Amino acid sequence: MGAREESLCSPPTPTTEQAEDEALQPQRRPSSRHRSSGQGPPASSRRCAAARPGLPRPGARCCTSHAPGPLQRVQPAPPRPAPLSPAMLAARLLRAAPSGLASLHGSARRLRGARVAVVLSGCGVYDGTEIHEASAILVHLSRGGAEVQMYAPDIPQMHVIDHSKGQPVEAESRNVLVESARIARGKITDLAKLSTKDHDAVIFPGGFGAAKNLSTFAVDGKDCKVNGEVERVLKEFHKAGKPIGLCCISPVLAAKVLSGAEVTVGHEEEEGGKWPYAGTAGAIKALGGKHCVKEVTEAHVDVNNKMVTTPAFMCETELHHIFDGIGVMVKGVLKLTGK
Repeated sequence: MGAREESLCSPPTPTTEQAEDEALQPQRRPSSRHRSSGQGPPASSRRCAAARPGLPRPGARCCTSHAPGPLQRVQPAPPRPAPLSPAMLAARLLRAAPSGLASLHGSARRLRGARVAVVLSGCGVYDGTEIHEASAILVHLSRGGAEVQMYAPDIPQMHVIDHSKGQPVEAESRNVLVESARIARGKITDLAKLSTKDHDAVIFPGGFGAAKNLSTFAVDGKDCKVNGEVERVLKEFHKAGKPIGLCCISPVLAAKVLSGAEVTVGHEEEEGGKWPYAGTAGAIKALGGKHCVKEVTEAHVDVNNKMVTTPAFMCETELHHIFDGIGVMVKGVLKLTGK
């Protein structure tokens, strides 16, 4: 019975035609009877994934009972797109950006900061603008996101000082606007063209130029006169309710022009040489202003007049303290602009 039993228990070997027909038939899902009973489909209907047309590689075997058939094909990989040329890439970026390349640039979304005018008085501490103060102001304004325009009056300097000797240079004359252009890297405008409507604030650095070129304070003290354009600018900004910043000796300009202004030039006593220009506080009071004692790293805010002042080089101290005090002054000015 051995051969007969083997023929009854073993499934018949399919012919080549039957195998091809079976491969073309869709795979059958298990019947509800099989699903409900928890049994799988009959062995004749179970086929592994490798036996499905198009999935295995030619010559691959999924198991011992299946071999690749003649109808099993490999799906070709989708073609890779050709690389874009720089010109094509730029064109796509332009189409994707609603307002052109500017919208792709981070700075295009930045809000515009305060517009601040900085008024210079020449170049050099003894006959013009104190350069370190001007530089500190510009750095802090830049850090605060402000838009800066520099101005200076188109007038001759009171005199020219040889900064290596601290002595006047005879028979030499220099122009305040031309000298100020050194600090402004050439981007300087005549103070006569400064319009209050174009700016949100104005700042005056110190240096003896404020007392010699923007006014006559260095010579006349409390009886000084202020340059006509400087006086106009101070009064117009004050009338418009726009903030004014001053440092070092320049607060005397506001004390002279704006009656009752509250300013600081530091301490009112020299204190062993730490405050060599302490006498300026008395002159400010004589001009009709109010002096407020402050440290070099501080600034005084006159809320009523929207004025911010700091001592800067009125104090003999390390440069970084002066830099920090000017930073407090600039921040105060920018805060008052509301931008």
